[in-house]
Amino acid sequence: MKTWLITGCSSGLGRQLAEAVAARGDRLIATARWTDSLSSLCERYPETVRSMSLDVTRAGDAAKAVALAERAFGGLDVLVNNAGFGLIGAVEEGEPEEYRPMFEVNLFGLIETTRAALPALRKRAGARIVNLSSGAGISGSAGFGLYNASKFAVEGLSEALAQELRPLGVQVIIVEPGPFRTEFLGRSMLTAAREIDAYAETVPARRRYRETNNGRQAGDPAKAVAVMLQAIDAEHPPLHLPIGPRAHAIAEQKLDSFRADIAAWRDISIATDFDTAGEAA
Repeated sequence: MKTWLITGCSSGLGRQLAEAVAARGDRLIATARWTDSLSSLCERYPETVRSMSLDVTRAGDAAKAVALAERAFGGLDVLVNNAGFGLIGAVEEGEPEEYRPMFEVNLFGLIETTRAALPALRKRAGARIVNLSSGAGISGSAGFGLYNASKFAVEGLSEALAQELRPLGVQVIIVEPGPFRTEFLGRSMLTAAREIDAYAETVPARRRYRETNNGRQAGDPAKAVAVMLQAIDAEHPPLHLPIGPRAHAIAEQKLDSFRADIAAWRDISIATDFDTAGEAA
């Protein structure tokens, strides 16, 4: 039996994962900003599930959740940083009051929750930290730049964290889902209020995508969660875990583009060291 702490359990992949974890008999601290949506989960699994309010942007909440895991179940094996939301709009269109709260949740809240959990996780052999990124954390796209930035930051942080924790027996998994049929394009996706005509050829397509695809995404959340559980349970889990055909296509296109840029400019861009003869002189 593992003990889990999952943020953002009120809906989406967080809720699907919480349901699956509880159903298989693991112990769970299910958290959300408002816990009304979690009461049915606690009622069905009174021995193994606890819930509490956790706003990842509020100082001290994460430490209280970790303390609950230790008090109720004796420790913590898996932290899943799932809480987050998105923002559609050109970089110039976004206002600070729209994008800064997104960074507070997607990045800084994740950092503080992770820091609060690490002392407990380091006590458990085989502990896992699962950070929810996105296909948008792999490659940037017009109209998603600010959201891309928050998820690119999660990727870089997670890669460094994986190197720091590997000698301690704690593994990090970056989950990079494509489009799944959750509420992400609904209440979890905001749209910049400002629209600038200069971006009419690029950004409106992203706005229309939200309007026409919400609730119609091809991805089955239950299948995504099954993949996540398999990776978390694996003895040697992947650091990067794209889920779904679209996420894999994004990753492959990014790798091809990156390699093409590197190859085209390699001879020019590597010739930048000091000339040995000149140094000697």
